[in-house]
Amino acid sequence: MRLGLVDWIAVAAYFLFNILIGLYFRRRATKSTEDYFVGGRKVSWWLAGTSMVATTFAADTPLAVTGMVAAHGIAGNWLWWNMLMSGMLTVFFYARLWRRAGVLTDVEFAEIRYGGRPAAFLRGFRALYLGLPINCIILGWVNLAMVKILMLVFGIGKAEALGIVFGIMVFTALVSTLSGLWGVLVTDLFQFVLKMGMMILLAYFAVRSVGGMEALVEKLLELDAGRQGGGSILSFVPDLGSAWMPMITFVVYLAVNWWATWYPGAEPGGGGYIAQRILCAKDEKNSLLATLWFNIAHYALRPWPWILTALCSLVLYPALADKESGFIMTVIDPAVVPAALRGLMIAAFAAAYMSTVSTQLNWGASYLVNDVYRRFLARGRGEKHYVMVSQAATLLIMVVSCVVTYYQDSIAGAWKFLIAIGAGTGSVLILRWFWWRINAWSELAAMATSFVVSIFLQLVVGMDNDDPVEFAWIVLLTVAISTVAWLAATLLTRPERMEILTAFYRRVRPGAALWGPVAAAAPDVDPGGGLAFNLLDWFSGCVMVYMALFGVGKLIFGETVLGIGLLTVAVLAGGVIYRDLNRRGWESVIQ
Repeated sequence: MRLGLVDWIAVAAYFLFNILIGLYFRRRATKSTEDYFVGGRKVSWWLAGTSMVATTFAADTPLAVTGMVAAHGIAGNWLWWNMLMSGMLTVFFYARLWRRAGVLTDVEFAEIRYGGRPAAFLRGFRALYLGLPINCIILGWVNLAMVKILMLVFGIGKAEALGIVFGIMVFTALVSTLSGLWGVLVTDLFQFVLKMGMMILLAYFAVRSVGGMEALVEKLLELDAGRQGGGSILSFVPDLGSAWMPMITFVVYLAVNWWATWYPGAEPGGGGYIAQRILCAKDEKNSLLATLWFNIAHYALRPWPWILTALCSLVLYPALADKESGFIMTVIDPAVVPAALRGLMIAAFAAAYMSTVSTQLNWGASYLVNDVYRRFLARGRGEKHYVMVSQAATLLIMVVSCVVTYYQDSIAGAWKFLIAIGAGTGSVLILRWFWWRINAWSELAAMATSFVVSIFLQLVVGMDNDDPVEFAWIVLLTVAISTVAWLAATLLTRPERMEILTAFYRRVRPGAALWGPVAAAAPDVDPGGGLAFNLLDWFSGCVMVYMALFGVGKLIFGETVLGIGLLTVAVLAGGVIYRDLNRRGWESVIQ
């Protein structure tokens, strides 16, 4: 695809605006590491929540959705839609607790919840492990997706595309090092508006190119006739018992995977860059609203432009071997997108890439500086020193991730690896807030056992994560064995010292239900109540988002009455949440 002068001006204006944001927030971000990594804890919910949404909208995301739709229809998105239930747990059970903890990073949590050398080791190990290898694997697959996009758009080879990606990454790292989290947040807002606007326009033009919604539905029904099992392309729910969604896999998704598996952006109990955005919020109310807005936008609003474009690509390019690339084909096809929008479309993909990369760089640097360098290597230095080291750490992560990208061959392979090593750790990450008996050895045992069991099942036993039944058994076996391991480690080792537990209990106020001895030692702390109401809010939140998701979908496909009915249920569920939070107080304690 050739770009004209107007297109290049649009792309240049996009990059110029980003650098201006970085320069504007430079002074605010370099005052201290708290300003650099959590925005001085002065961020409003709408900005923090939108940044979460922008970060999880990477360059690879619409391509992945297109692949899911091509393979399994709209219902293929349940591979990630099931994680809403974990997200809503974070909203109503953990967002306020994270904000009360007041830590700079989520791994710093280890040394306010636990004590002694095991806690220090856990903090340092998780910081290095997540900040470098895991973070760079994530950046690697994001880079690979952008390489794939550039190869298709400009018709260039992989080496040339890698060179362009490296240049964009250097630019992103520059903005991130200049402006810290404030720059990341504001550029995320700008990038989200740009890329969502362009994706909506792309969906509109794609539907128009196939003759409108009625023609699209008719042609998709014709494609259904040639599909082998798996239900209709247009079905919103999986065809249970089909080859890709056997009953055991469906049960794992709905009853196990969402709370048992650690995955970036969907950590059980919150964590990673989601926790970072929670920690930067002004107060507990803003932390809850930020995560609530993120889950609404992430699951109910954002998917439909991708899904519509993916469906159109199946009609427009039925013989395409790489179905994921169908999304990019709609962008470069002159019969779909008007020439005047080509530059903005390219800028939108750059925005999708940069919003994820900037967060990963800032988040990873926060681990290396706050939880390794400052904690173990150079205590007592001035804030300016730590900010300079933070900027250097950002550049270090960028360089390492580029090396990983060069040697990384498969986005799917990296995704499989993270799923494998994350299965089974969720239960201890959830319960560490609510059960006093959990200690540092519990987390270490869960992490080690999950990693060993998952890798053993795949590499030694030969179970395949791509096979739905074998995936289900990998998750079930890993969760079962790791749960036994961390429970044994918990009960066979000493509890944390009472002074550590009471300090945490006073600071976070997690509720007294499973903190009996500690609550008795701190009778002045009001444990409050509300477990039943938090569960009601969690259930209502899941209903609200799923009904909004399906309601919007039904309206798009012309089922107006059903769509309005589902949206009405969503509004009623939202009303339940609003009434309860107002009645109890937005900063009510958790029990």
